[in-house]
Amino acid sequence: MKLSSKVLLAMAISSITATAYAEPASQEFVPTTLAGASAQSEAKGFIEDFSLGGSTRNWYSNEHLYRGGSFKYKEHGVTKTDRNRTNWVQGTIINASSGFTQGTVGVKAEVAVYNALVLDRSKRDIKGGSNRTLADSDGNAVDQWSKLGLANLQFRVSNTTLTAGRQNFSTPIVDTIGNRPLPSSFQGVSFNSAEFSNLSFQGGVFDRVSPRSEQSLSKFRSEYSQQGANSATTDKVYTLGANYQPFASLKTSVFGANVKDFWNQYYFGATHELGDSQQLALTTGFNYYKTVDEGKKLMGEIDNDTFSLSLGLAHQAHSLTFSYQQVNGNEYFDYLHETNGIYLANSLTSDFNGPNEKSFQVAYAINMAEYGVPGLKFNVYSARGWGIDGTHYTGNSNGAYAYTGIEKQDGEKHQEYGVGAAYAVQSGPLKATAIRATYVEHRGSANQFDGSIKEFRLVTTVPFNIL
Repeated sequence: MKLSSKVLLAMAISSITATAYAEPASQEFVPTTLAGASAQSEAKGFIEDFSLGGSTRNWYSNEHLYRGGSFKYKEHGVTKTDRNRTNWVQGTIINASSGFTQGTVGVKAEVAVYNALVLDRSKRDIKGGSNRTLADSDGNAVDQWSKLGLANLQFRVSNTTLTAGRQNFSTPIVDTIGNRPLPSSFQGVSFNSAEFSNLSFQGGVFDRVSPRSEQSLSKFRSEYSQQGANSATTDKVYTLGANYQPFASLKTSVFGANVKDFWNQYYFGATHELGDSQQLALTTGFNYYKTVDEGKKLMGEIDNDTFSLSLGLAHQAHSLTFSYQQVNGNEYFDYLHETNGIYLANSLTSDFNGPNEKSFQVAYAINMAEYGVPGLKFNVYSARGWGIDGTHYTGNSNGAYAYTGIEKQDGEKHQEYGVGAAYAVQSGPLKATAIRATYVEHRGSANQFDGSIKEFRLVTTVPFNIL
């Protein structure tokens, strides 16, 4: 399968266009008008709308490296290696949130305390700590710890909200990530404006991130750059964008971000839905990122175009999705660490984002609600990546802290398989409790970034209300 980026881009655009014209009713243009109601006009009051609640998550993971891979840890000053790593942590969030005060300008306060209780404290099991279990400088697990995960003030006029402080934030470039016992959050100022019926705007400036498994705030760094003492960091991230729905069946997003002295990154995404899943429904998704170096070029020379195109078919309980993804650039498609700023179809355990990499995924899912078991779902997928070539990478030529070892990647390839089961409790005192089990196997060639690993996860999340 050797398709050029231009051909695939044309396929994405033609697919969206074709599906839009396939059903006249869904093609009806939606005019942009002022929102019908003002959220602030319905404010109930600072105390009157106060809420106290949260969630607790039991997060277990067992990993096994193979084909020569191993984890390292120190015991009595001696470095040891082992192929297995286990992390088991209970993460709990207690969130206190006021309502908005009444009047033209509403004011709201939000505070959330995050707590982690380590259930597996073996130094050998956790392998010195990672972004899963917090450990001290000697590699011993910190048995339990707490921090302010959220602490912000919000100001609202009509349907526009300004948030200042430590907060959750979600866009295709800067996005809170919650795939560990506790989520990340960001410190800064952001806004969300939904003054129009089908058009909204988001933006923000952030100087620190609160990592998933750390107590302190950190400067931003990239996901794939050299880690450790020489890791390049930045303390200014600016982002701005819009979400627009021109048709009932078509949603689009455009965002940009300036990561000071790292890169400028731009995103376009579109999702089109056609048909009725009781008969046959088609969902087309397209995601595109453009990344170029900026300022001091701490990440080296960057000129990267990355996109994914997905086609999903759904019939009653069943869905089948095909996804193609391609990186055009001699460096990784990179994004900010401790964020989920990668809205690409083949971002799985591996991100399939190597230099000049192409990848293809087939995924199947079944919703057992159609068979009388609401809340129960299963999924399975297979993904392959090939053509990874970092031999033309020149980003280190200016002495930047960039992508160590990328030059060795010459024709690398990898594959990933996964299966999952999830259940959400539908009623009773544990309503909305989510249980998910996944097994993933990834196998990479000699110099592929992710290596060869097998992982089993079992995650149970229980939401609760106190007031």
